[in-house]
Amino acid sequence: MKKLKTIYRALIILLVVTACTEDRSLDFLDSIKAPTNVAAVYNITQDNSGLVTITPTAEGASSFDIHFADTTVDPENVEAGKNVQHTYVEGIYDVKIVAYNANGDTTEAIQQLMVSFQAPKNLVVTLENDIAVSKQVNITANADFATSFEFYSGEAGIAQPVATANIGDALSYQYTTAGIYSVKVIAKGGAIETTEYTMEFEVTEILAPIVSAGTPPARNEADVISIFSDAYTDVASTDLNPNWGQQTVYTAFDLNGDAMIQYSNLNYQGIQIGATQDISTMEFLHLDVWTADATDIETYLISVATGEKLIKTSLTKDAWTSINIPLSEFTAQGLSINDIHQFKFVGAGSVFIDNLYFYKAPSSGVSVSSVQDFEGTPPAFTAFGNIAGVEVVSNPDATGVNTTANVAQLTKTAGSEVWAGAFFETSPLDLVNYNKISVKTWSPKLGAQVKLKLENADASIVHEVDLNTTVANSWEELVYDFSDAPTADYVKVVLFFDFGNAGDDSVYYYDEVNLVNNSGASNSALGFQDFEGTAPEFTAFGNIAGVEVISNPDATGANTTANVAQLTKTAGSEVWAGAFFEVATLDLNNYSKISVKTWSPINGAQIKMKLENADASIVHEVDLNSTVANSWEELVYDFSDAPAADYVKVVLFFDFGNAGDGAVYYYDELALTN
Repeated sequence: MKKLKTIYRALIILLVVTACTEDRSLDFLDSIKAPTNVAAVYNITQDNSGLVTITPTAEGASSFDIHFADTTVDPENVEAGKNVQHTYVEGIYDVKIVAYNANGDTTEAIQQLMVSFQAPKNLVVTLENDIAVSKQVNITANADFATSFEFYSGEAGIAQPVATANIGDALSYQYTTAGIYSVKVIAKGGAIETTEYTMEFEVTEILAPIVSAGTPPARNEADVISIFSDAYTDVASTDLNPNWGQQTVYTAFDLNGDAMIQYSNLNYQGIQIGATQDISTMEFLHLDVWTADATDIETYLISVATGEKLIKTSLTKDAWTSINIPLSEFTAQGLSINDIHQFKFVGAGSVFIDNLYFYKAPSSGVSVSSVQDFEGTPPAFTAFGNIAGVEVVSNPDATGVNTTANVAQLTKTAGSEVWAGAFFETSPLDLVNYNKISVKTWSPKLGAQVKLKLENADASIVHEVDLNTTVANSWEELVYDFSDAPTADYVKVVLFFDFGNAGDDSVYYYDEVNLVNNSGASNSALGFQDFEGTAPEFTAFGNIAGVEVISNPDATGANTTANVAQLTKTAGSEVWAGAFFEVATLDLNNYSKISVKTWSPINGAQIKMKLENADASIVHEVDLNSTVANSWEELVYDFSDAPAADYVKVVLFFDFGNAGDGAVYYYDELALTN
């Protein structure tokens, strides 16, 4: 084995050297992963000859050795994508498949082969409609003296058979149209004679959701205006089916106690809100939509004064689509939003709607403490169970509930363990004041189990909670309840995607891991402004040009986030010029410091931070100087001497004491800490 691996490496090195005279690193050889999911497909010639065609398969393999497990001494090498033929006498053989990657690493598998010249007997076939995938049929077949089976779908105009598998294995086939079909399964062995199974089978389609949409996060009453949702208090007397002459059929749908709106045969459909709503203080419109046949939906807000405006959203069939529409997309079209009295939906097909509400970012009362948002220096991930690993990547789907720049990507490699996952370490989590953890997740699968597990340093105390994804190919927020977790210093956050199923190369994403509760408490390293979501309203003074949120102009060093605040100290502005924004009440009782990342073109510039209560009757300020020029650094301001007050304004002055000269400053990532 060592000799063969050495030969592989030597050949690759020779190819690299002869391909180019430039210096080339060969470190990539050590990063090539061993093959996974090693197997073989058997095809026995049905002529009583015992001739078997063996086609090996694996992920990441370049060639295979086939050990025939009979009297043949030497294995036969087969290139990936090709097969080998071998003649057997009747019997049962444990064929060994050895897969090689380009680096010479190997993975082995033993797969039984039965060679019999008797016709297959005792054929047992199981056909079932998939419970989660519409119009998909799952087939298994077992028989004595059989090696493989063929599935004939019974569809007109489709070449048959449509699929083949080894006997005992399962295969899946998705029909284009639901209906009753004459299906057939043929079991094959080494004999000329085969054995058939036929039946009339009804292929069904899923016409209604089988799982609920994601549970909305806990919010203060002031932060949400709910039209239809079990999670919040809805506007009273709302009519979900006003008579507008539509062909749409309205039905109140119930899924295990979860109320939903069902609009069948949708052309257009209105909702009359119980009372006209001023939503100008809100930021987003949220709704969850499930469909089996619609491709998109047009959502209209209707104003008393300015009429109606629409946003069109594509839908994922047979899954929940979680929709978050910034209200700015309506106001940009000229819609007034202080007098919204109706909705209208336009589409073709049937839809189910849940969690229809307006919302804004949390105010005081719902506390959120960031554990990890992957915007700064990424944590060290530890993967297990033979997955490909975890890395921080650019958000591949910056829509809906997650428009941040960076996310964590986990690839559950084909053949990885059912319990494969990864963890990262953090400071001890405050589950005393925060009994829940929210995670934004993106899964290609509906109903995939996402397990979140916490561990102390030596894993002697652990606690885990399971939730299932409720949408596919879309971001959603899962909120895990850890109120029953035993007391411990939990410092490891472990995530498992599609727990209980072996890997199949599916790619999952997660982001915004936060401690949350409804108590209004705070926690160390509590970020209160990172400029990644909706920008705060800045108030500038002293004749500066103002403050705006822009893309990070220098995403290096201590700050690689996407967005930052830019303050331009206009030429001739006052020596005390600056700007402030408002926040939820800062908890300086438990957290005595505030950290902020700053970028200054001047080394030694005085950067003053000032806190004020609502009417500025109580203030406290702290001065620090920049220690670098043209580079990000983190400054930590000590407010332990600040008088007790409800501080709700954060004021920043750059190059305090000097008149403006047109210099541009940046800041980001403001956080309470100790």
